Amino acid sequence: MEAMNRALERAKMMVGLEVDDDEESQAVEENTSIFDDFNRHCTLSTKQRLYGFATCLVAGLACTILSMLVFFNPIKFGITFTFGNLLALGSTAFLIGPKRQVGMMLDPVRIYATALYIASIIIALFCALYVHNKLLTFIAIILEFGALAWYSLSYIPFARSAVSRVMVSCFDTEF
Repeated sequence: MEAMNRALERAKMMVGLEVDDDEESQAVEENTSIFDDFNRHCTLSTKQRLYGFATCLVAGLACTILSMLVFFNPIKFGITFTFGNLLALGSTAFLIGPKRQVGMMLDPVRIYATALYIASIIIALFCALYVHNKLLTFIAIILEFGALAWYSLSYIPFARSAVSRVMVSCFDTEF
């Protein structure tokens, strides 16, 4: 019975619900950070979290899809595509909380994918907003799309190694 209670408490923590454990509340009081204060002051119900997730995800997907309308203007495309990606990425923070989201992004398994994705977002926005070069913006968007795919694959077990093996076998020049 105790094992089931612990499993239920872990599941609640993963979804971002409050856990009524005295030991955890003492540990939270000892180790406070900006994210802890933010999480404590912004407590949302499960329904509110799901609404926030759905709203951000739909808005992000809408921006990403609507960016296709301005595909031949890479500057507008880069801005709307990147904004859509950031909204979709931020939507998961409603489900698991911003602290856990950042922790998962900085996990050693996906730290390089996260760094590549964030760098590609910055490069795409820089090329679109400051350089105003359509070719560089288009190349940066291709880089951002690839980095997004690689980052997304980091959440699926063994997906990156499977994609790497397929790509190597497709582009292998030895017969």
